[in-house]
Amino acid sequence: MRAYLKPVFKTVRNYLSLVKFSHTVFALPFAAIGYTLGAIQPGNHPDVWLFLKVILCMILARTAAMAFNRWADREIDSKNERTKIREIPAGTISAKAALTLVILSSVLFMLTTYFINSICFYLSPVDLLVILGYSYTKRFTWLCHIVLGIGLSLAPIGAYLAVTGVFDWLPLLFSFTVLTWVGGFDVIYALQDEGFDKSEQLHSVPAYFGKKNALIISSFLHLLTIALVITAGEVGKFGPVFWIGAVLFSILIIYQHTLVKPDDLSRVNLAFATTNGIASIVFASFVISELVWK
Repeated sequence: MRAYLKPVFKTVRNYLSLVKFSHTVFALPFAAIGYTLGAIQPGNHPDVWLFLKVILCMILARTAAMAFNRWADREIDSKNERTKIREIPAGTISAKAALTLVILSSVLFMLTTYFINSICFYLSPVDLLVILGYSYTKRFTWLCHIVLGIGLSLAPIGAYLAVTGVFDWLPLLFSFTVLTWVGGFDVIYALQDEGFDKSEQLHSVPAYFGKKNALIISSFLHLLTIALVITAGEVGKFGPVFWIGAVLFSILIIYQHTLVKPDDLSRVNLAFATTNGIASIVFASFVISELVWK
């Protein structure tokens, strides 16, 4: 039985690696914030089934986006020493299988939004256009990092819409927070490919402005992130629990800038994945605790 399941587990592991499932931790906690914000509004209440549908939408949308990114970049990835070990260039998953996963995830995403409410369903193609379209932006603009931020920023406002069916400023502020935060740390991640991007005429902040200036731009985006968190705290009239979370979140996103230097990228993954993953979970935990407590 164990021998029979071994290839199944290996295939599942390959697909989870293809879509970097562990990176769901970046936006998912902010989706939980958006859901909780909606659930505490007058006339609304927590709904476990709706929450599960919101989480499913997050997973399906992100799976579609990442699988499409790997499919669209398969030839580029095969030329890059850092990325040629990815599943499609390495041959562990075929390009056709990856594209099939994109189509299946996209259809299931739209179907799930249909069972949430009409506004989420009508906006689902727009969501897919943004998150799938991101994969081609690096071919013509260094603003690709901002487009990625926009894609992930749809999580909190999307979750809020799932509960309330209407837009509001507070969840939008959390969306803008995600936008600048993700854009900033994606610039740090892109430092690894500065030389390759230049040689292949691909666009990124490091390739266009250089590593030193890229880190300055990333720092500026993260200062905006902190300013947006403070603004959200003021607009939402949050109490001390929120502000403790805001301080910890700010410390963590500042800390990542101490890990990376223009001439030393050895700790990029620690700065990009580990620090930001912890920051997201910590911040959401405090914000949700504050909302529930209120």
